[in-house]
Amino acid sequence: MSAMLYLVPTPIGNLSDISERCREVLAQADFIAAEDTRVTLRLLNHLELKKPLVSYYEHNKAASGPRIVERILAGETCALVSDAGSPAISDPGEDLVRLCAEAGVTVSAIPGPCAAITALSMSGLPTGRFTFEGFLSTTKKNRAQHLDSLRAEQRTMIFYEAPHKLCATLRDLAAAFGGERRISLCRELTKLHEEVLRLTLDGAVAYYETQPPRGEYVLIVEGAPKQQESGPVSEEEALMRVQALLAEGLSRKDAVRQVAAETGLAKNQLYDAALRAQHTETE
Repeated sequence: MSAMLYLVPTPIGNLSDISERCREVLAQADFIAAEDTRVTLRLLNHLELKKPLVSYYEHNKAASGPRIVERILAGETCALVSDAGSPAISDPGEDLVRLCAEAGVTVSAIPGPCAAITALSMSGLPTGRFTFEGFLSTTKKNRAQHLDSLRAEQRTMIFYEAPHKLCATLRDLAAAFGGERRISLCRELTKLHEEVLRLTLDGAVAYYETQPPRGEYVLIVEGAPKQQESGPVSEEEALMRVQALLAEGLSRKDAVRQVAAETGLAKNQLYDAALRAQHTETE
């Protein structure tokens, strides 16, 4: 095995999903770079392998990455693993791959488990075109900007989320895309208690008001409906739709949110226009 970097996917829940090729690469590598050496040690024990481990994760990648590249340039082969799934996908491994590319180091990726693709394939939503969005920012402003940029996204969207943040994220998704948008919530993938819930965003918000989230989630969210061939909806047409929803009993906030999700118009713009229209009617 020549000196290079191998990206080795690890099981996302079921240890039986480790492939024979992955085992061979781990066995032949000179050393293994691991997100959490304790997690990787359990996998190596399962495979009955003993290998030198070095730590490589988000908070030490700036120092650890160059040292790993130096070792590869000196003639060693490194296998990079994350705690679960494919390295470099929503993972600091992408920075190590970039360093290797800049240094002229050969990188080889081995196919294997990936939570995003596993969840997408069983979601029941369109799989022909999709966009992977990973974890949303915990910063309110950055999260809002991220979701606003996806308001008119027609491809199926994939998000990752931790259980303690799930309820807030579902509320933010419903506010950005409209409560009727479909979502598949996938958790405990490949494990004994694997579960897929296929709901609307409003339905998911209501469900988790009474059911505490457990486990890591992959959220598969339906894309926006295709724009009508007649062209984008005008502000006047959108206001008419808002007024119709108001007549049905929706609050102004909810009506604006739903129409913004349907048309791609900015919520703030539409809300201000609705207020102006009300003031005009009352004058």
